[in-house]
Amino acid sequence: MAQPGKIGALSIGYPRMLPPTGTVLHTDADGLETGEVWVPVGDGELPAYRAAPKSPGRRPILLVVQEVFGVDDYLKDVCRRAAHEGFVAIAPELCARQGKPIECTSREELFAVVGAVPDSQVMDDLDACARFAEASCSGDASRTGITGFCWGGRIAWLYAAHSRSLRAAVAWYGRLAGDTDPRHPKHPIDVAGALHAPVLGLYGSADQGIPLETVERMKAALAAAKSRSEFVVYDGAPHAFHADYRVSYQPDPARDGWKRMLDWLRANGAG
Repeated sequence: MAQPGKIGALSIGYPRMLPPTGTVLHTDADGLETGEVWVPVGDGELPAYRAAPKSPGRRPILLVVQEVFGVDDYLKDVCRRAAHEGFVAIAPELCARQGKPIECTSREELFAVVGAVPDSQVMDDLDACARFAEASCSGDASRTGITGFCWGGRIAWLYAAHSRSLRAAVAWYGRLAGDTDPRHPKHPIDVAGALHAPVLGLYGSADQGIPLETVERMKAALAAAKSRSEFVVYDGAPHAFHADYRVSYQPDPARDGWKRMLDWLRANGAG
């Protein structure tokens, strides 16, 4: 572990070498406080991006969890979109101790960095972000939610089984099952009966990385646990259908999923 001090810095985007899509959304910061913040954690300070309304008052907290690419322009824009909806949105750079996605030059290097991040570390860092949002950003800890995309979608499920103060979670196409190792001892399907907050899973039927068979297994596990969690599976949608900077972007499922996310958070006390 690093010695106490600032841990890394925010990523500004992995060189994914994807063709321009012409669909990238740019959300303004009018009426918002935005920018990098440093979150106190056990071994120093963790970089994060924060977006929150400037107007006074306690606001619901939304933890926003990255794709494997880190806290890039896309994730920062997601935070601003949430802030315009009244949330204190905070996105921590959860790979900062292991490396910087922006400095990776290949897919293999990137996944080596991400694969070295222990789930337990991520859970602790998210707890620290929730505390920081309450103490320093006018966040209301009694109205805490989480959302995550791809790698972060899996984390959203796990955090719902970790945090007893979380009110609601929304997982965008996060992996549900797979091999385990000491850093990643459980997957969402292993904690389906231990969720402290209801999770809304937003998935695509054409996602080649997440077989629908695992979605059905997860549904069965949730039903057996009498969980209030739900799934929405968009017909024909691929993986990363919300990522407007990628060719996988599907505007209709992305817009519908965003609305469902907001409705879910608010209906379950996190909005």
